[in-house]
Amino acid sequence: MKAVVVLVVLASLIGAPAPAHASRAELALDVLSSRPDQVTGGDARVRVRQSWGGQLKVLRNGEDVTSAFTRTRDGFEGVVTGLAVGDNTITAVAWPYRESLRVRNHPIEGPVFSGPHQYPFLCKTARSGLGPPAVDNQDGQGMRVSGGWSRDCFAPTVGDRLYRSTDGTYKPMPAERPADMATTTLLDGRTVDFVVRRERGVINRFLYSIAMIEDGWNGRAIYRFDGGVAIGHDQGTLGGGALDPYGLGKGYAILHSSGTRTSTHYNLILGGETALMVKERFIEQYGLPLYTVGTGGSGGAIQQYIYGQNYGDRVIDAAIPQYSYPDMVTQTIHVGDCELLERYMDHDPRWARWDDRTALIGMNASDTVANPYTGKPGSDECVNGWRGLTPLTMNPLWTSNNDPEWQLMDPPGVKDTVQWTHWDDLRTVYGVDAAGYARSTWDNVGVQYGLKALTDGVLTPAEFLDVNAKAGSWKEAADMIQEGCPFVPSACPADFDPWSARNMNLGDPAPRRTGDPIAIRNVQRSGLVFRGDIDIPVIDWRHYLEDQLDMHNAHQSFASRQRMLNHDGRAGNQVIWFTDARPAGPRFDQTPEALQVIDAWMANIRKYPARGVVGNKPPQAVDRCFATDGTQLAAGPRVWDGVLDRRAPGACTRQFPLYSTTRIVAGGPIEGGVYKCRLQPVDRAVARGLYGSWRPAPDQLARLKQIFPSGVCDY
Repeated sequence: MKAVVVLVVLASLIGAPAPAHASRAELALDVLSSRPDQVTGGDARVRVRQSWGGQLKVLRNGEDVTSAFTRTRDGFEGVVTGLAVGDNTITAVAWPYRESLRVRNHPIEGPVFSGPHQYPFLCKTARSGLGPPAVDNQDGQGMRVSGGWSRDCFAPTVGDRLYRSTDGTYKPMPAERPADMATTTLLDGRTVDFVVRRERGVINRFLYSIAMIEDGWNGRAIYRFDGGVAIGHDQGTLGGGALDPYGLGKGYAILHSSGTRTSTHYNLILGGETALMVKERFIEQYGLPLYTVGTGGSGGAIQQYIYGQNYGDRVIDAAIPQYSYPDMVTQTIHVGDCELLERYMDHDPRWARWDDRTALIGMNASDTVANPYTGKPGSDECVNGWRGLTPLTMNPLWTSNNDPEWQLMDPPGVKDTVQWTHWDDLRTVYGVDAAGYARSTWDNVGVQYGLKALTDGVLTPAEFLDVNAKAGSWKEAADMIQEGCPFVPSACPADFDPWSARNMNLGDPAPRRTGDPIAIRNVQRSGLVFRGDIDIPVIDWRHYLEDQLDMHNAHQSFASRQRMLNHDGRAGNQVIWFTDARPAGPRFDQTPEALQVIDAWMANIRKYPARGVVGNKPPQAVDRCFATDGTQLAAGPRVWDGVLDRRAPGACTRQFPLYSTTRIVAGGPIEGGVYKCRLQPVDRAVARGLYGSWRPAPDQLARLKQIFPSGVCDY
């Protein structure tokens, strides 16, 4: 140590910098609330670790901000405010040591890394109780408000106090304790009044909420993500999960944003950026939590997988994805098949028996479940779950976003300038073609619908050839026309087109559609595809809903696991839980138990960090399945045998039959995600035995080649 001190003193005497290794050893400076280059809103929570040296001084761009810091166990911590947009320097000085950190500050309205703001953008601050959005221009752009227009929908931060009533609702907290005040028992066993302190405002142009029980925070946080499907251009609203009664009642802080609800948009680059900014705000206000666990279903589950992959533990330290899919962007692959096959089957008496349709769509079908479009018994998951998503995803002329706020948007008719497709919502990812339309990944060249049904003997060769000749494909965005009934109510009842057949390429043989290779390349590199690269605790839980023909089909949990195995051969940090929901009725919620298991898991990680995520799993963090009342049916490493391997079916596998998708039936892998298959000549496919016992006769072989002139998929 004496030698280091001498070197430092000498360096200070001659004006040279102190040795770098000495500075790092005795004084360290880091940003807790975000990455140093991704600070937002002009402030950052900063930690100074000091093990040696004189009295600490902290400078922001040369100005003394030491008064913002308080002593901690190993140094000092404080929130540095007043950062300029762009580069700033924070310096810690404790003679003879000096350490500087360059931070880059971004505006609170963003962006940080998500790319240019999307316009038009519909403001909903007034609807959400924050008042009209702030004026930010006089150019007639955005929402009309008193004094001008708002393009970016900002509103000042507001705080309030609520209490949970004994009737289960939240009400404004009065000055005196109300008679209907509910109480709650926290994780530590204390019973307290159910009073909530809440902050709301606008971050990254989206509404956010941070809520926690008053004087009862347990040091843990839940980031509540929500699902749904939407095409952006909308600020959105806060969901009910922002005041999750279970989490708040146990003392968790609840983080939530309209920008992390996929019912607002499905741009998970923008969503991830928003989640990071909301988490940053929370840390600045309250410090680092013990951990943050994600919860949320469907699109909320997808976000947990994607953000865990893309950002490690910066947003969430653990995940409870519910009704999950690996990601959204690869779901578009088989979603686009649904209406093609439904139109074909609805016009062919061979498929009048609904139970038979699983042979083509892979998903469950039922002769007894009511069809929401006919009102008669008989439906399948394509109809009950996915109908309407093809026009929502692919047709630039149709949108379900008809909110009244559009009447306040300028310039007049601006809504009609939007291309309402998933591809255009993410045009900064997919790219734009020469005609100005966003590039699309959707492709079905070489896809042999019903291949597995053929090899299993469920389809005859003639039926297999017929469906592949007539299924068709989708038009390019530039060629699509407005939807009919039921998507455009004014077209009902005469113009009934639930399949969107007007936007299909049909014929005999009908042409197939080629995905844009640039779009495919871009999205695969973007971080929107779940590749399986995730190393946080994951409890993937769902109700088993196959008998209800629910769109959250159960095999998707295993699609995520297989992607994790494909990535590095390991998936020990993910456990899969199913809870039975047959017959339809009240559903037991396994989330509280999952939160308890996550809490034990995270406690182990804090205690034994060297053991890693898998090495710290508590006994309950294993694959499990449960009865309708939440009681355990089976648990252990073999309960899902037979799903991703060739072993005999495990105890849970036997209880919960899995279905698949159109592309799995066509020969694709269970994990999905193949935008464009590798092609092989028809003759080679026949020679390899791809068609099982069927050996096409010369006329059948000619028909195959006519249907698939460029070859068939080689998965």
